[in-house]
Amino acid sequence: MIELLVVIAIIAVLIGLLVPAVQKVRKAANRMSCTNNLEQLGIALHSYHDTRGAFPPGGASDNAPYGTGGGWGSSWKVFILPFIEQDSLYKAWQFTANSGYTNGTNMSTATPLVHNKLIKTYRCPSSSMPDFYVASKNNGALQMLTSYVGIGGSSTDTGVVNNGSYGIISAGGTLFANSSIRFADIIDGTSNCMIVGEQSRHLTSATNQPVPGGFSAITSQGPYGWTMGVGGTGVGTAFGDRHFNCSTIRFQINQTGLNGGSATGSSTNGTNDNTGMNIPLSSSHSGGCNIVLGDASVRFIRDSTPLLTLQYLASRGDGNVLPDY
Repeated sequence: MIELLVVIAIIAVLIGLLVPAVQKVRKAANRMSCTNNLEQLGIALHSYHDTRGAFPPGGASDNAPYGTGGGWGSSWKVFILPFIEQDSLYKAWQFTANSGYTNGTNMSTATPLVHNKLIKTYRCPSSSMPDFYVASKNNGALQMLTSYVGIGGSSTDTGVVNNGSYGIISAGGTLFANSSIRFADIIDGTSNCMIVGEQSRHLTSATNQPVPGGFSAITSQGPYGWTMGVGGTGVGTAFGDRHFNCSTIRFQINQTGLNGGSATGSSTNGTNDNTGMNIPLSSSHSGGCNIVLGDASVRFIRDSTPLLTLQYLASRGDGNVLPDY
């Protein structure tokens, strides 16, 4: 009997040692998968540039050359679909009359175009957010909640626009409203400019609790989904309205205590769910998050990275010398 108890105790100790090790391995594997996803996005953005002569717009309206019929168009995540093995979805996509918003074919709950469609390249496996949510403003389509956001610039860039509760909007980065940025426009050098960042966990309160939104989880997608672009033809800060699926860097990584806000626009710091242009980069990885640089390389940056360093990274041509990060 004593021998049995000893064996059981030894097994319990071994399990206690193994479980944390297994969890650590799983977390490392998830972080590697996230890195691989972002590498694919970096290559896809380069492939788009090679094909079209510039990076895709962070978000476009349905006007030439990105669509017809006017209205709220598509995001950069739609434009690079052919380069992440989603060519069939891209070919089926209708770039007409609110393609990223209420287009009956694109947003139908009766067809599988985007409704209930998961694209693993757009999801960090460590994300604390659900795979799907009801994009309540897109005909109720069940849309994937993506983990990555385009970088429009920094809140310290010259010529930014403070768009009230929707936040500070910059066109000093690479992916913004109706943008068409070329490699030559990234004056600071592609290896010194962040073009995509991770945004894969809930906005959190000062006590590290998820901040609920009036429509959905508070992300750059808002209540419209990963396909949503912009609704006007103005470029960058001249657009003067909400942007989706892009972010202007204003806060540190995983910053807590931001007040968020419902769709009524109660937020005053760009962390509104309709939409928040200044929702911080975030992840469930220990200690920081992943970013894609303009040369398509992926870096892991720490939570402790100074805000000013992040803002230098977000700008394509501010002329500032990046410190080590």
